[in-house]
Amino acid sequence: MTNNHLNNSNASNPEDDPEPTNLIKSREFLYKLIISQLFYDGHQSIGTSLQQAVQAEANNAPSDRLFRLILTGLEHEPSLKERPKNVGIGNNNIGPGLDLEFETESSIPAPEPALYETAYVTSHKGNCRAGCFSADGQLIATGSVDASIKILDVDRMLAKSAPDEMDPSRGEQQGHPVIRTLYDHMEEVTCLEFHPKETILCSGSRDMTIKLFDITKASVKKAFKTITATEPIRAMSFHPGGDHLIVATDHPVIRLYDMNTLQCFVCPFQNHQHTKIVTNLKWSKDAKLFATCSRDGSIKLWDGVSNRCINTFPKAHEGLEVCSVEFSRNGKYLLSSGKNSICKLWELTTSRCLIAYTGAGTTGKQEYEAQAVFNHSEDYVLFPDEATTSLCAWNARNASRKQLMSLGHNGAVRRIAHSPSQAAFLTCSDDFRARFWYRRTPTL
Repeated sequence: MTNNHLNNSNASNPEDDPEPTNLIKSREFLYKLIISQLFYDGHQSIGTSLQQAVQAEANNAPSDRLFRLILTGLEHEPSLKERPKNVGIGNNNIGPGLDLEFETESSIPAPEPALYETAYVTSHKGNCRAGCFSADGQLIATGSVDASIKILDVDRMLAKSAPDEMDPSRGEQQGHPVIRTLYDHMEEVTCLEFHPKETILCSGSRDMTIKLFDITKASVKKAFKTITATEPIRAMSFHPGGDHLIVATDHPVIRLYDMNTLQCFVCPFQNHQHTKIVTNLKWSKDAKLFATCSRDGSIKLWDGVSNRCINTFPKAHEGLEVCSVEFSRNGKYLLSSGKNSICKLWELTTSRCLIAYTGAGTTGKQEYEAQAVFNHSEDYVLFPDEATTSLCAWNARNASRKQLMSLGHNGAVRRIAHSPSQAAFLTCSDDFRARFWYRRTPTL
């Protein structure tokens, strides 16, 4: 990452450009085929309604051309094995991830989130507002207003909750689930991220520092490296290769740090930046892009090399604060949540909201920033409902609501994170507790 990369000319937003003529003509032709097919199949009233809705020409004759074109296309449809592999996933047993272009072909669907059970509860001495999983899903970290950080071993938590069911081959079972407690911040720990390649935990705090801990050393409680910022830290995300870290603070400008030199880069173009505090940010799995969201109501996409904003979704959640962003594994989609208690799935190639996941937030606008996350297979979208302290879940493909589940907290859930590798997630709450949820495989 060089300064030359960061000082290129202003980016243009695709939504500002008119749709190309060839795309308009292609869409008109598609509608014509659909209308003709409806007429051919005897659905005259539906075809007429569609014709009026899209302002198509009124001279469409009945035809089954669309049906024959689809039959031809299906002969060349790639099988699941031939499709491009998702980038950055080490576990090949969790399915192909979300792709709306194809029908799902998973023989073993992921369990509904409402079927998960609390496997372990850990407590801090203050509100618990930060939490994350390691890249392999074997460790979790929690952070608190009391300035402490806990690192917990997943296998030990599972062994502690059901020792008779634990498979001995899964690893070390003996010992307390909390394997490290770290104290090196002076104020609230606001965000946590495991390094994607190394056994390092990165933490951000309201004390305006970012700290790196070597978690292989049991006796070490202090960070081996500290980055000092000028504002309290709000969120951060590692580049998939681990060499760079993007950071959001109580300031609209995004900071990008070189983790080898600790040099800080910012985009030099003021009109690329958000106008209010950035609430969340994430790298895509292929590292080509990162996304940011803000209290200004917008979502921005940034080029991962030049550090320039390449697209903006203004008023992404009807002008209200956008609380979280997360890329799908294949990089085609972006999941967001807003303070209107609605989660949205955006198609990045067209900058369109394809699906809105609604029904959470029975009291309207929520008070706290809540995250929407995919489960490990991207079959479901999870979101904590602030009003009822329950878990809302939707089918990621069609937004059908799944069964609500009480999260068992006595305060607002301030952080939710799902395991990247298995049916497990973490909730962190203002009741001082973090709960580890897990779906055990039923025994026959």
